[in-house]
Order: sequence, then C-alpha cells, then structure tokens
Amino acid sequence: MPLTLRTSRDLPAAGSWRHWLAVTGTPGFNDAATRLPDLERRLERAFEDSSETWWRLGRAHAADPGGALSHTVACGAFGSDFGLMLAWVRLAGELAAGSDPVLMLCDDPWLFRRLAALPGVQAGAAPPLALTELKLRLRGFAARGLLALRLARSAVAARRWRGAIKGGDPVLLVYGHPASRADGFDAYFGTLMAELPETRRLLHTDCPPPRAALLAADGRTASLHGWGSALFALTMPLWSWRPRRREGDGADFWLLRRAAMRENGGGGPAMNRWQMHCQRRFLAAVRPRVACWPWENHGWERDLARAARTLGIRTVGYQHTVIGRHQINYAIHANADGAAALPDLIAADGPAYLAELAAWGVPKERLGDAGAWRIQPLAGRPFDPDGPVFVPLSAIPAVAERQVEAAGRIAATGRQVLVKEHPMYPLDFADRGCLRRTQTGIGGHAKLSAVLYATGASGLEALLLGLPAFRLLLADRISIDVLPAGIEAEAVTLDDLPHALEAAGAPPPLPYGQVLSPVDMGVWKRLLNGDMHPFSRR
Repeated sequence: MPLTLRTSRDLPAAGSWRHWLAVTGTPGFNDAATRLPDLERRLERAFEDSSETWWRLGRAHAADPGGALSHTVACGAFGSDFGLMLAWVRLAGELAAGSDPVLMLCDDPWLFRRLAALPGVQAGAAPPLALTELKLRLRGFAARGLLALRLARSAVAARRWRGAIKGGDPVLLVYGHPASRADGFDAYFGTLMAELPETRRLLHTDCPPPRAALLAADGRTASLHGWGSALFALTMPLWSWRPRRREGDGADFWLLRRAAMRENGGGGPAMNRWQMHCQRRFLAAVRPRVACWPWENHGWERDLARAARTLGIRTVGYQHTVIGRHQINYAIHANADGAAALPDLIAADGPAYLAELAAWGVPKERLGDAGAWRIQPLAGRPFDPDGPVFVPLSAIPAVAERQVEAAGRIAATGRQVLVKEHPMYPLDFADRGCLRRTQTGIGGHAKLSAVLYATGASGLEALLLGLPAFRLLLADRISIDVLPAGIEAEAVTLDDLPHALEAAGAPPPLPYGQVLSPVDMGVWKRLLNGDMHPFSRR
C-alpha cells in the first residue's frame, strides 16, 4: 500500500517506506533525508484546498447544541485547528493515491481514525480513545467551574462602571489590549474617542476587572461584565458544544468529535456564552445608538449583530487590522444564515481589504473604506544588510515557539536577532548570544536587515517599509497568511532560511495607498451617528 498509517509506538519494519511524515503533536524520526519532501508547502496547499469543506461543515453544525459557541463552527483559523486536521486528511488522500510508499505517523486518536477510513491507507492499531476523552471531560468541567466563580466575581466587581454609558451613546466594544490607555486612546480605534467625545468604550469580557479599572478611570469606559448576572455565571459548567452527526459528515465526524472534545476541554465555549449573555443584556438595558467593534465574524459577533438588529440598534464592524486568504471566517460562506449574521455596515481599512471582503461575498452595499487606525503610513526605509533580523512572534504559542527556534538558528550564525513578543500572548524565552528580546515594534528600529514572521500584521508593515519579509512555513502547522490577494511575502522553511537571508535585498516599498487608507473622520462621524449611507460621500 502507498500509505502506511501507524502510531509512533507501533512502527513497521525498517525499509518498508521511502518517505515519512508526522502529523501535529506526533514525534517523528531524526532523519531529514527521508522526510516527505516539501511537506511544509504541501500541507499549506492542502489547508487552502479544504476551505469549502470547512465552510460546509461549519454551516451544517451551527444548529448543534452549543454550535454558536464553537470556534470550529465559526471557521476561525486562529481559534481552531480543524482546518489543519482537514489538511492532513487531504494530504493523506493524495499520498495514498500515489505510487511511492509513505509512512504517516499519527498519535492523535480522532485523526488516526479519520485517516484510517481513507481508500489506500493501511492502518495499524488506533491509539486508545476512551481515557483521553474522559480526561478532557473532567478537565473541561473543572475549568468551567473555576470560570463560573471568576465570572460571578467579575460581574459584581464591574457594576460600578455601568454609569459611564448612557442610552443613545455610540459605543466601541473592544478587547482589553495592553496598548490601550485611560486617556481614551485605544489600540484598535486610536484617537477616535478624542475626536468624537460622545463616544464611549465598552470592554469585552476577555478584559479582567483589574485591567478594566485602569481603563475606566477616564469616566467613559465600562466593562461588559457589569451587565452580566452573577447567578447566570454559575451555570457555566453546563455550557459546551455537542455536535450531532448529520448527513454529509461521513468520516469527518471524527474530526468534529475531536474539535468538540478539545474545545469543551477548556472554558472557550462557556466564555463565548458569557460574552453573548452580557452583550444581550447590555443592548437591552442601554440601547446605544451604534455598537462598533473590531470585526472578525466570530460566533459571538454574529450573535451581537442579530440581537442588535431585533432592537433597532445599528451595528458597525470595523475590519480587524488585516485579512488574508487563510482567515476564511470572514467569508459570508461561514455563516449559516448568510448576511443576516453580519453587522449592518462593515468598514474596511483600505482598498485591498475592501476588495478581499467583497470577493468573499460580503454584500457591497454594506461595505466601505473608513481608513486604518492601527497601521499608519510608515516613513523611512530602515534596511541595512548588516542590521538585525526582526522576529515578531505569533499569537499562536506553538508557532511562536518555532519562530524562537528559527531565531536561535539565525543567531547561532553570528547575526543579530531581535525577538518581539505578541502583546496579547507573551512567550517566555531567554536572551542568548546574538538573540535579544525587544519591546519596540518594527517601525521603531533605525536599521533592520529582514523580518521573519509567521502570522500577524508585521509582514505587511515590513513590505510597507521596504524591508525583506519572510513568512516562516512549518511542517506540522499553518502560518496563517494575513496579506491580501496580490501581495506576498516570500514563504520559507527552516531549511530555506539561511540562503533566503543571505540573498535578501531591499525590495521597493509597497505603496501604502495600494493596501490601506488614511483615517477619514467624516466617515467615522457618520458611522457613529447611525448614518445609513456613511460611505457615499467619501
């Protein structure tokens, strides 16, 4: 058989395969010579080719008990690895249809069973499942129990700030970003609150009360926790996603079962349920003129758009910084009820992303360009072939760890490397030799020789500055591409990296106006006033 499927503890006889590969979380061999060639790029192509399957399954399972609470159902590539699992299945199908004997190692009990169902796969004994699922159930119930107590306390603690927002106020619903300040400056909306003093800020439930207390010192900021019921918080252990087998699932139900067990093994679905509970109560009690937030089309955002529409409250989704081909949750195809789950209006931050959203089916009459708050025009060209390599870490911890590994390899050659943690997801690592930690963003360095990123906006910023930008590909995960169609950074593997850095030269800077637009305060005033046609006079 072309594809032999085994666990890392059940290996076939040596010499019975030509190439090998190991799926996410499974140890492989220390033998780069026989590893499947070009695995990183093949895995990424399989991920991209799986979008239609993910959309179809996400739409079908939106009606599951708790389906609206699931990152998998929302097709969120940052919150769920379901697309990665689909990619392994697609890649395995290609290998099984080939002529070369390949060994695939998989210790994941659900993925193993899905792969074993493929034609042309010769599978060994599957990893045990019952004990793994029992552990996840117990861990999930305990996590949700602790979450319930924390949220009940948060609900009580946050009530004192509710008076900061009155009926009819325009409201910005934002995450508790560490760069936001008590003077009204916001990491997502910049100086908008200073430009429009009647605007109020409402903090998402991801922001704990101590952080909320600092931001609420401006008298114009409140915490969404304050509208939650402490008694409802105590029901958190009961909330989870329970997928039901549906026609068309086939063997992919193993992956759905896996996704549900992993999501329910923590507090994610319950936290989404709390967010929905708090935002519904806020909308009903306060009746703001407009609710605007950094929009990504997650499940709680769809719930917010629907709930606001029933109350006659205008909703504005401001495109969350950057969108690329891998972030398929932004597409209307991810929504079971189509445009009904979208905000009334969606403001893009520039022409490239406006076109991207339109191509993904967002109705053009709801779309417009309001300009970019988070990425301003960048001056200067700090390229220096002898300067440090800048490595901004991903929000995904496992990907960030690989970036640190790559940074260590670069530093071992004697090149200076600056590693910057993601502001919302710090990673512990130590300075060593030529590798040093920095808190300064890409635009704050006088000279750099290259930028090595995996996810996030730093690749775009590098191109705008005229710096060589390299997106690190991984052999067992996806480096989520956030660049718009027609704009690319060079994709490299760990093996490609030394040559790519050696050959790097300064590309011409990407014109800012090709991707992004300056902030248009006229548009923002009309958006937050509830204007039905805010983009028509741009």
